[in-house]
Amino acid sequence: MAALLYDEDLWLWSETTADLLKQQRFAEVDFEHLIEELQDVGKSERRTLRSQLERVMLHLLKWKYQPIMRGGSWRGSIQEGRRSIDQTLADSPSLKPLVSDMLKQGYPYSREEAIAETGLPAVMFPEICPFEISEILDYRFFPKADQDSN
Repeated sequence: MAALLYDEDLWLWSETTADLLKQQRFAEVDFEHLIEELQDVGKSERRTLRSQLERVMLHLLKWKYQPIMRGGSWRGSIQEGRRSIDQTLADSPSLKPLVSDMLKQGYPYSREEAIAETGLPAVMFPEICPFEISEILDYRFFPKADQDSN
């Protein structure tokens, strides 16, 4: 019955499954879908973290290479991305060792998006991320444009 419920109403299935587990009625638990859902939670956390890292890198690139367009929305997006990253890492600290690889994997996407959104030539954006992990995560860090004097 629980397996049928999974396909009809996911929320009700999850509530029913939780109740069955609380009552220790293990023979009635739809373990196949439960395992699948638990694995999906882990994948979702990783996707969320990588997505936010890519978002922060994108806006840091635009901040650095298109300074004339700097504004509150970019600053807000960078800070909100950093908050989301902090929250994800607080909820799932085992993801911290993956951040470096996620940045390396995600940077090309951020770079391509920055090129598309700014209309600037691709050669303006470095092939390798110009920001350190510590800078990407630092709420006080906003890169200076190449022509900034300070």
